[in-house]
Amino acid sequence: MIVDVYDTYAPTENGGRMHFDVFLPTGCEAGSDEKAAEIARFWLRSIGLNPERTILELCRYCHSETLNTAVGEHVASQGWFILPMESCPHLIPEPYSLPIN
Repeated sequence: MIVDVYDTYAPTENGGRMHFDVFLPTGCEAGSDEKAAEIARFWLRSIGLNPERTILELCRYCHSETLNTAVGEHVASQGWFILPMESCPHLIPEPYSLPIN
């Protein structure tokens, strides 16, 4: 599966900066900066941060890539995936891709 990767940054509570990627299926209607930002805010809420107070510093399209099978299956079934990178909490709830209701 090929996905669009959105490079995303948000401030941490200690004044640092958290970096994570939002994966969305390539070519789908959902693949946009706005949709990626919506998912990023949802994920921030799922890890206990208030997305109304946590302003996304950056959430924009970075590149497209082919995923490994496990992550690709996850995106296919859930519609998105979060890849925590720098300064993200160590206790991240499973699955990274929670349904948005």
